[in-house]
Amino acid sequence: MPTFDIVSEVDMQEVRNAVDQANREAATRFDFKNTDSAIELSDTELVLRSSTEDRLRALHQVLQEKLVKRQVSLKAFEDGKIEEAQKGTSRQKIAIRAGISSEHAKRLNKFIKDLGLKGVSSQTQGDQLRVSAKKRDDLQEVIGACKAEDFGIPLQFNNFRD
Repeated sequence: MPTFDIVSEVDMQEVRNAVDQANREAATRFDFKNTDSAIELSDTELVLRSSTEDRLRALHQVLQEKLVKRQVSLKAFEDGKIEEAQKGTSRQKIAIRAGISSEHAKRLNKFIKDLGLKGVSSQTQGDQLRVSAKKRDDLQEVIGACKAEDFGIPLQFNNFRD
């Protein structure tokens, strides 16, 4: 029985490269001089720091440009509020969302069932979704429909087996 997995992954190496490029650009650009603008990366979030709120927004835009150039989906990032930090500086935390949450898995399962394809079933397995069908064409139709719909998270389709 043909199957495939729907996952939501973030290539952390590409994120790391984009953060490094954005930091390098912030260090050399004239409008970022003496603003102490920087981006810090941890496993689950990014922290943007700058002297003013408008410089923070500009840094955020630079980061987004670098992420898009490296083909990292912006849907994988959840922006936090811009908050005041020490000495009148501004800080913003951006969460990195990887994996399919149970809420998104329910929406995906319902969407696949609502397609009305005969013999297609899906079940949640941890932070991914396994879709199986009797025919390969039905699975390809599910992939096409999922790509056309916006679920608010980046989706990848892998582990396709006949």
